[in-house]
Amino acid sequence: MLSLLRRGLPGLALLLLSADPSFAAGGSVDSGQVAWLLTASALVLFMTLPGLGMFYGGLVQARNVLSVLMQCFAICCIASVLWAICGYSLAFDGDGALIGTLNKAFLAHLDAVRAPTLLPESVFALYQMTFAVITPALIIGAFPERVAFPFVALFSALWLMLVYVPAAHWIWGGGWLAGLGTLDFAGGIVVHTTAGISALVLAVMVGKRRGFPATLAPPHSPGMTMVGAGMLWVGWFGFNGGSALSADGSAANAILATHLSAAAGAIAWTAAEWVKIRKPTSIGLVTGCVAGLATITPAAGFVSPAAALAIGTTGGLVCFFVTLFVKQRLLIDDSLDVFAVHGVGGMLGSMLLAVFALPELGGSGLGAGGSLLRQLGVQALAIAVVALWSGLVTFGLTRMLGAVTPLRVDAEAEYEGLDLASHGERAYEYT
Repeated sequence: MLSLLRRGLPGLALLLLSADPSFAAGGSVDSGQVAWLLTASALVLFMTLPGLGMFYGGLVQARNVLSVLMQCFAICCIASVLWAICGYSLAFDGDGALIGTLNKAFLAHLDAVRAPTLLPESVFALYQMTFAVITPALIIGAFPERVAFPFVALFSALWLMLVYVPAAHWIWGGGWLAGLGTLDFAGGIVVHTTAGISALVLAVMVGKRRGFPATLAPPHSPGMTMVGAGMLWVGWFGFNGGSALSADGSAANAILATHLSAAAGAIAWTAAEWVKIRKPTSIGLVTGCVAGLATITPAAGFVSPAAALAIGTTGGLVCFFVTLFVKQRLLIDDSLDVFAVHGVGGMLGSMLLAVFALPELGGSGLGAGGSLLRQLGVQALAIAVVALWSGLVTFGLTRMLGAVTPLRVDAEAEYEGLDLASHGERAYEYT
């Protein structure tokens, strides 16, 4: 590939148009598994478009809902293109400890069957692309209603390449954390820890919304948020179930665990809220559901249904109290609770995995020679390293981009709303 690139544009054209082995006939492809992964890919994309957009959009004021949808859609496009150009190759090709190779840049030279699966590598690359789409999109919940669109686009592109791609390679692509035995079934560390920590750093650096915390307007459409949460719940079946990379008992167990954890998390959060404010709210119910989903994500394929209930309940309760602590005690305006729900949920689930994966508790086991204490140590190390890397890169990117393009819109645009100020459109016509 490097020799082709040295020839300039003609060589690049040859690279892009070169025969792709994934189109060749033959190979041990299982059509049922291909069908399931294609379906799972659609479900995970559905989580971002429109699920996450509607979930976040309902939580902001009416004059900002279109900006949230716009950011989700734009990130989807940016992440997809970058993933095809080099993101996939760097994350999943080669056996380097820190990063992959560029041998499969532009999704060229994909294998007819990606070992050890029974899938064409094109299907695997597509499925992983949907994860690369939703992860930076999660972060925008930390700063809606006040951050300039150019910054969002540039930050998301650079963050994907500098944070998500390395973390995916370290754990899922055969990197050094995988070599240590880190377990992360569907993204408790790769997705939720990276996004949650970065969201917290950004929330601090961007600053608070006008009126935070005393005089903020309530969410403009809890109904929209509930619809978006329902889409996330359904899409999460592809997120966790698809991570089995096969249509078998592992996928079925992952989906069952996902569903039970979501339900338990919703009940736990609602119960805590009912005790705290004497009223169960729709926003609380669906946020607890998402907390349960985030917490079970790293463990879904390794634990029993009973363990999933315990993990979801723990996630709902812990994330509820962390949300209150971040906003009421630390006074950090992580507007849509990305750190408290996704970050804390993902990290908590990644640690609980080591306990509930034990065969004695109905789990699938920790592998040959694995022990509880060793696995807890490996999980803690992976969380700490990925969290530190995510935080440092986010801080550096924000400082660097802040010198190039405005980080935050001006006070007039914030008051007017980003729909009109940034995009010249409105989600709703007022009469």
